[in-house]
Amino acid sequence: MPTYEYECQKCHHTFERFQSIKDKPLSRCPECRGKLKKLIGSGAGIIFKGSGFYETDYRSSSYKAAEKKERSSDGGASDKASGDKTPKTESGKSDSAKAAAGKTS
Repeated sequence: MPTYEYECQKCHHTFERFQSIKDKPLSRCPECRGKLKKLIGSGAGIIFKGSGFYETDYRSSSYKAAEKKERSSDGGASDKASGDKTPKTESGKSDSAKAAAGKTS
């Protein structure tokens, strides 16, 4: 539901009210029963920060510290997962690369 902001024209009391879009605007001040004026609200504030707009950009510092600790304790397994998945031999070439080289020569 949207938040609407009102100001009393008599006592200048300002307040916000959660109302449905279908509800009629308020007309009387809850303080002095004076006539209300509906104000133009600024709406909800959106904060854009970080390298992207992902939920992980807003993680707490304790969460980030625990994640960093977990990554360092796994022995770099995440680095290995993103690289070549074929096993390498002593020469540094993968078995599939050796087989392909043997077929062409």
